[in-house]
Amino acid sequence: MASREPISVAIVGAGAAGLMAAIHAGRSSEGRAGSIVAFDGAAKIGAKILVAGGGRCNVTHHEVLPEDYAGSSRNAIRKVLRAYPVDAVVEFFAAEGVELKREETGKLFPVTDKARTVLDALLHSVESAGVELRHPVRVESIERTPEGFGIKGPGIDALADRVILCTGGKALPKTGSDGLGLELVQKLGHTVTTTVHPALVPLLLPDGDPICDLSVIAAPVTLSIRSGSGRSIAAYSAPLLCTHFGISGPVVLDASRHLLAARAEGDAAEARVDWLPDEDRDAFEGSMLSASGQTTCQGILRGRFPERLLRMLLLAGGVEATDRVRTLTRARRLEFLDVLFDHRLEVVGDRGYTFAEATAGGVPLSEIRLDTMESRIVPGLHLAGEICDVDGRVGGFNFQWAWASGFLAGRAVGRAG
Repeated sequence: MASREPISVAIVGAGAAGLMAAIHAGRSSEGRAGSIVAFDGAAKIGAKILVAGGGRCNVTHHEVLPEDYAGSSRNAIRKVLRAYPVDAVVEFFAAEGVELKREETGKLFPVTDKARTVLDALLHSVESAGVELRHPVRVESIERTPEGFGIKGPGIDALADRVILCTGGKALPKTGSDGLGLELVQKLGHTVTTTVHPALVPLLLPDGDPICDLSVIAAPVTLSIRSGSGRSIAAYSAPLLCTHFGISGPVVLDASRHLLAARAEGDAAEARVDWLPDEDRDAFEGSMLSASGQTTCQGILRGRFPERLLRMLLLAGGVEATDRVRTLTRARRLEFLDVLFDHRLEVVGDRGYTFAEATAGGVPLSEIRLDTMESRIVPGLHLAGEICDVDGRVGGFNFQWAWASGFLAGRAVGRAG
């Protein structure tokens, strides 16, 4: 029987977290004996990096706080983020020849506006760090043995001293994040959160919902998620995009994980839209009551919305375009105001992992030593990136988590070698 290939460090998954882990594992090893190998099952490395930010790659955000994340405790998330903050990421990429620029939203992109710039810099850094990158090589099993970690898959039968799992969650399965990593880590003895579901995902409205007829129209809104009892769960302000299937856009992606998480726990959570986020409801009602006798419902809203959206809101509010605002009964006025400031959306589902940008759920950080990302359950096993129960909002936050957790895991295994 052929002997297994000896490997000092095996990095399973070469996405953002895996590449950063590989780089710092190589740099921290200081030439000590032993091989560091990163495996990835994809034919093309870095698919998620290349599609991020519309192909420009939103590398990070100028300000990253624990409050920008959900999943594990904020204190735990803070410890990881603090170890490799935004400034360190900017410096890392600058040293690799990638200058980042800050846009009005606070997002940081490469000045080239090309995601390829970011990926090429990472791949060059991996090579310079002396790490071997093998793909497409899909790791299908990892077994803890007295001698180390037995790693198997088509074309691989290796024995590694240490392993870093960076397999991602389930989002964008075509890129390789198909949930296998969650199965592997459970077989090794870890737990995974009771619910695992899409995050940063567009939401579906029922067939025939008038919003679905407003495809490509966008508007700035505040989108709130409330429990079935009316308790506020989350609220975000950003553009909402109407689509043929329902709603998307930054505000929907941010709010989606909270709606889905609540529903996964059996709560009849709802989504509500404030279409006039910069206006006070009472003040707006006052303007209706004090308007001239000729002011119509359409007239008081004109200029605030695209024409098609305006017509939809009038219809949903139970008023005609030509109705004069001062002649509305109190009941009709309140119904109209409810649609403008507290419009209930009948969300019937989501677009699934195929269209999700992240995964909610994973291995709880309570099972990981946060200074090294080493498992508290399986010594020698480290975890980084989306396999952890951490998901951020839109704007580069998930990349920042990948860079920080990958850095800690890579540095730890390099120094341990």
